[in-house]
Amino acid sequence: MLRDGSLLLAATAMPPSLLISQKAFADDSARAVRVGLVTDLHYADKSPAGTRHYRESIDKLETARQQFTNDQPDFLVELGDLIDAADSVEVEQQYLKTINTKFAAICDERHYVLGNHCVDTLTKQEFLAGVEKEHSYYSFDREGIHFIILDSCFRSDGEPYGRRNFHWTDANVSAEELEWLRGDLQSNSKPTVVFAHHRLDVSNHHGVKNNAEVRKAFEESGDVLAVFQGHSHQNDLKEIGGIHYCTLAAMVEGSGPESNGYSVMDIQPDGTIKIKGFVRQASYQWNT
Repeated sequence: MLRDGSLLLAATAMPPSLLISQKAFADDSARAVRVGLVTDLHYADKSPAGTRHYRESIDKLETARQQFTNDQPDFLVELGDLIDAADSVEVEQQYLKTINTKFAAICDERHYVLGNHCVDTLTKQEFLAGVEKEHSYYSFDREGIHFIILDSCFRSDGEPYGRRNFHWTDANVSAEELEWLRGDLQSNSKPTVVFAHHRLDVSNHHGVKNNAEVRKAFEESGDVLAVFQGHSHQNDLKEIGGIHYCTLAAMVEGSGPESNGYSVMDIQPDGTIKIKGFVRQASYQWNT
């Protein structure tokens, strides 16, 4: 049903994960965590191609910055494809420097999910160095909530993307990362939110090929509340195994301020998750 312009989703049954989450949120000292979300900027200093207006992502990000300045998120998450492809490493690094300078000015704490376009010409190490990060997948805690950053930029044979050595439909979570994920989830008892680029809820060309294994790890943990992802450029929402999979709208799509898309997520101490979307980004709310 709709409430205050947002879609309120409530499960008819309460799976074990929600029981655990409500218990974890019982800490009276906990406060809401606020997260600014953007995805698929595809920034590049080049002419539009189809519906993608690469240069305009800077102006769209500036509009998002103004909203984020008002809302004061605890941290920002960029869900992949921050930049688009270039013909050379030097040019692609310049794209990255240009857009990340603007992004980094918004908030001190930022997290970057690797997208396939981020490592089209660059290697993962070069992209991570450009955004001052050490790892492409990791986890961290804020206010009693566990957050996971995933990297699905691996080929089926386990080789990492880089230097145009991949086809964009061959997206995988590597065996090593999957082992790490299982261990991370097993050692955690906090309500958990996951950030990814490629979709973990579909089996088409936008999906992670071994997404069933990844979802199994989420479901077995009993703690994962929601997964936020990009890549397919359109709003979408699915619930699988008691977990919400929320796909966000791409910032690069369309020309002009009316084609922007970004959001602010609040995770309340009672477990309610609310996504306030702006412009093309849909708004959602669900209770756990």
